[in-house]
Amino acid sequence: MSGAGRALKRAADVAVSAAALAAGWPVLAAIAVAIRLESAGPAIFRQERAGRGMKPFTMYKFRTMRADAGALGTSPTSPDDPRLTRVGRRLRETSLDELPQLWNILRGDMSLVGPRPLYMRHAEKFTERERRRLEVRPGLTGLAQVAGRGEVPHGEKLELDVEYVERQSVALDLEILWRSFARLFVRKDVYQKW
Repeated sequence: MSGAGRALKRAADVAVSAAALAAGWPVLAAIAVAIRLESAGPAIFRQERAGRGMKPFTMYKFRTMRADAGALGTSPTSPDDPRLTRVGRRLRETSLDELPQLWNILRGDMSLVGPRPLYMRHAEKFTERERRRLEVRPGLTGLAQVAGRGEVPHGEKLELDVEYVERQSVALDLEILWRSFARLFVRKDVYQKW
């Protein structure tokens, strides 16, 4: 992507995330209240992830599990995972648990489109080729997500992330955003295995 393309992408990230946060605050507040009414603990879940250039950042999500989920194990989530709350299960099915990442986008930690941010411990094990995904800001959605979400094997997701870095353009970002929006209305497997 050219320098002008990167500047346009960042301007779009700021404009869209600021507008979405300003217009969507009643929805965000309602979700936070629903989470707190169903289970004790904070509504927002914070986690360190690998950002651009392997720089760690704090990623925000709505909490979808019981506050004591860590005591119940750390196995991958599945639709019948007892750690998921009723509200949390619905948030994951609709991807609404990701909405707090609009703040990450506004701050510049993330972008609307890019490879999904992974745990630092996973990023540290990347091959040289896989490390290319760290050349761009991680995204709220990406090529791997519109190709399929939880059902796409881990290695294939990483390859799609690298493909995005190699092909990135304003046109590709717009296509990914359109396909991501369309997927909101199609039921999908959201329980990733890594």
